[in-house]
Amino acid sequence: MIFKSQLVLFVAIIFFLAGCKEKSSVTEDAVLKPNFIFILADDFGNHDLSVTGSNYYETPNIDRIAIEGMMFTNGYAACQVCSPSRASIMLGTFPARHGITDWIGAKTGEDWRKAGRANQLLPPEYVHKLPAEATTLPEALREVGYKTFFAGKWHLGDSTSWPLAHGFDINIGGWHAGYPAGGYFSPYKNPKLVNKKDGENLSMRLANETVAFIQQNNPNVTGQPFFAYLSFYAVHGPIETTEEKWAKYREKAEDLGIADTGFEMGHFLPIRQVQDNPVYAGLVEAMDDAVGVVLDAVDDAGLGDNTVIVFTSDNGGVAAGDAFATSNLPLRAGKGYQFEGGIREPYFIKVPWITRGGERNDTPVSGTDFYPTFLELAGLDLKPNQHKDGLSLVPVLKGGTLAPRPLIWHYPHYGNQGGEPSSIIREGDWKLIHYYEDGREELYDLKNDVGENNDLAVEYPEQVKSMSTRLFTLLDEMGARYPTRDPEWTAAAEQKHLEKVVNEVWPRLEKERMELLSPDFDPNNNWWGSQVTAD
Repeated sequence: MIFKSQLVLFVAIIFFLAGCKEKSSVTEDAVLKPNFIFILADDFGNHDLSVTGSNYYETPNIDRIAIEGMMFTNGYAACQVCSPSRASIMLGTFPARHGITDWIGAKTGEDWRKAGRANQLLPPEYVHKLPAEATTLPEALREVGYKTFFAGKWHLGDSTSWPLAHGFDINIGGWHAGYPAGGYFSPYKNPKLVNKKDGENLSMRLANETVAFIQQNNPNVTGQPFFAYLSFYAVHGPIETTEEKWAKYREKAEDLGIADTGFEMGHFLPIRQVQDNPVYAGLVEAMDDAVGVVLDAVDDAGLGDNTVIVFTSDNGGVAAGDAFATSNLPLRAGKGYQFEGGIREPYFIKVPWITRGGERNDTPVSGTDFYPTFLELAGLDLKPNQHKDGLSLVPVLKGGTLAPRPLIWHYPHYGNQGGEPSSIIREGDWKLIHYYEDGREELYDLKNDVGENNDLAVEYPEQVKSMSTRLFTLLDEMGARYPTRDPEWTAAAEQKHLEKVVNEVWPRLEKERMELLSPDFDPNNNWWGSQVTAD
């Protein structure tokens, strides 16, 4: 009897140990999956970084991602304004396909007349939130065990379409607003972001929330990998900074030499030509400081070797409209525009076990590509029926190439910043822009003319015809919507509006630029609340 009971105990122990081993094996497999930290800046231009050529802004922490990873020098947002680009990251499809073709809240149809611009066209309707039936990137990762976290700007629909409805376990600060409603210093006036301390910086708060998530969900402890999406409100207007950072960059602008004029007239609005806004520079540095806190937290948690880190932006820097904050030169124009300044972005990917660091790659890539890239890096099957317009960049990260493909942009709207209703196709080094007001088409050789100064459409009519045909074939396949002519438009009314811009808006902008650079500049009695601290 003793022998029998001992045998039963022995068998029980064997099964217990086997169960423990199986459980341990599953945990180890989970830990082997990489973590993802996706950092998205808002309205941040391709040349708003030291590493991409700015001699005014200082961004050592964001630069570090590029230096330690791969910099895609032809990296693009999927649209020249925010909501469409953000949807494309989540869905892996171009705006023409998912239907969010303008920032959510923009006027369409006859309502566009309320903008007072006297434009020729009426913009078409667009989708106003992420489709519930789609499988978003965080949903795809959560399906296989990832813990998902979102902090910051969302702007992808009403309360039925906020982050928790689309695959995120945690949402801090994401709601329908596309700008920092209370500014960059607490109190924030954000229903999804509890105020903790008056005067607290918004970018740093979002970074600290991300750090807390990393610390509380360290896969080395939990056995569960994570996907953290840090979506800064910076550097969207209204731009604000501290007195200390403003003073630093005012002095720096003076040392570099302050130009007599800062703007040139574009088609609808003046466009900024110089980087010398000390308030914007301070806002950039504050965001960079916040990125540094997150990068340090990854290393401190022992996750540096198994965490993919991405940095990019949702559209170009604001050179016209909004705060008229930065210049994207040598790229033309900025946010809202059909030119490279509106769509080409910082696009950095660090994969510790693949990228060697400091690599520069000129493959044209899009915000739609993050979805399949993350799936492949996680060792997951791709979802080609979902991310139809995205390609995995893993082959490129490993030193290979992608098969040639067209990239397209569809923005049948008037940008608040002065962009024109248009659609774009890029094939190789060629870029074609189709304008809906008059049907004209421009052709640029981006390899030799990144500033888009030399329209080659007349010289290469066959290239124009081929690319235009391809563009509209793709747009029609995707169900794209197009603008219509406004029967109430008159050339005289539009000309009157443009004369007002030249005679009133442009001089005001030049005056405001010099006021920001004046030693006597003082926005209010506490620098937008940054000097107010609660006990």
